[in-house]
Amino acid sequence: MSRPERSILHQPTAVWAVAFACVIAFMGIGLVDPILPAIARDLQASSTETEMLFTSYLLVTGIAMFFTSWLSSRIGAKRTLLIGLALIIVFAAAAGLSQSVESVIGFRAGWGLGNALFISTALATIVGAAAGGTSSAIILYEAALGLGIAIGPLLGGVLGSLSWRGPFFGSATLMAVGFVAIVVMLKREPARPEPIRLSAPFRALAHPGLRVLAAAAFFYNIGFFVLLAYTPFALVPLGLADARTLGLVFFGWGVALAVTSVGVAPALTRRMPRTRVLWIVLPLLALDLVAAGVFVASAVGLVACVIAGGLLLGVLNTVLTECVMEATDLPRAVASSSYSGVRFLGGAIAPPAATLLAAAVGPATPFLAAAGAVVVAVLILILGHSHLGRVNGAVAGLSGLEEAAAIGSGDS
Repeated sequence: MSRPERSILHQPTAVWAVAFACVIAFMGIGLVDPILPAIARDLQASSTETEMLFTSYLLVTGIAMFFTSWLSSRIGAKRTLLIGLALIIVFAAAAGLSQSVESVIGFRAGWGLGNALFISTALATIVGAAAGGTSSAIILYEAALGLGIAIGPLLGGVLGSLSWRGPFFGSATLMAVGFVAIVVMLKREPARPEPIRLSAPFRALAHPGLRVLAAAAFFYNIGFFVLLAYTPFALVPLGLADARTLGLVFFGWGVALAVTSVGVAPALTRRMPRTRVLWIVLPLLALDLVAAGVFVASAVGLVACVIAGGLLLGVLNTVLTECVMEATDLPRAVASSSYSGVRFLGGAIAPPAATLLAAAVGPATPFLAAAGAVVVAVLILILGHSHLGRVNGAVAGLSGLEEAAAIGSGDS
């Protein structure tokens, strides 16, 4: 076995403990997808009320992202990590015990806060403990990310077939195991970066390049979360209402996203400028969303659009994060916190807006509106191209912790 392979596979137990917790944290992104119809049915909630599970989670995640770099630079990555884990455990369990959809919405907001704190510092923690340097740590982190995104809907479907409460209790239990493992196994605190001012992520938006990318990501995330959060309700009238079936559909979506984010996106950016990749793949996503609207009455057609969308979203997530890392001379953690805060606000708007549009106009309308939002993202990138001259260069000049914080914030 070659040396790079040994350095990736032979890691301290602390690294595997954090990587395990990363898998569970990323599972939270798609965990509730398969149980949305069951929650609406059992708690006698409308589809719009149920979609607020995404909105509260994403809204708080987005707001918290503006402050995670400030906090972790003062109390350290390990403490921030453990605080985030503890919050996820408490609020996931509380959501499982809830008796009303309003309670679940509120507890998902707390889960979003914990997730922002954990994900924004997880990779920095792995870098501080890993053998083989930053590159090995990033490979492990990206593998955990892909595994979590893929497994989340599958676990949600399996546990959700027993009860909609199952995925919440399952997440809380697994996170508790991860918390104990990190406390016991992670002995060495990663080196802290220079303290970051509280206002830094807000001031960062004054930079034209970052502002262009954040605005484009705002509208892109509308498309992302319409596909992820609205589609389960669109599939219900087509006979795909049970949690296990929906879990399998979005497991396919997660696998597709993981494969292209780790394998296809780097191959594309080695062959063409990052901005060109975005100009090509974003219109393809818009066409996929239009196709979802056209095939909204076909189970096979709509599932195919979900899987195809996952392939495109994996490329876009990775390339947009790389662009943010290179767009400015600001500290990468600050730029990523600012960008992530804005883009998650777009995601927070999309799910309830989609169900309202479906009720008012028709089931295809949310997909068509999402396609329009993605087109707006393309136009923003084209019109702001003069401010993105830096993003097509190689990602270089980063310390391990800077790169870790940037990727962590961007991927969460």
